[in-house]
Amino acid sequence: MRLDKFLKVSRIIKRRTVANEACDAGRIEVNSKPARASYAVKIGDIITVNLGQNSRSFEVLEINEHALKQEALNMYREIK
Repeated sequence: MRLDKFLKVSRIIKRRTVANEACDAGRIEVNSKPARASYAVKIGDIITVNLGQNSRSFEVLEINEHALKQEALNMYREIK
């Protein structure tokens, strides 16, 4: 699954276009490397989102094409 779609389906970022723009601006990293929106997300990847003053990291636990709100929470684990 593409990185921008994963961010949207998992509800880390609300809109896919915002996720795509964040990737283009270099605000999204996967495994400590800047990632493009077309990056293929794999289970075990560490995604870091740098928006504004906030920096949050997530570990990918599962990949679903569609997810309800509760299922979306099971797709990742936040890393402190």
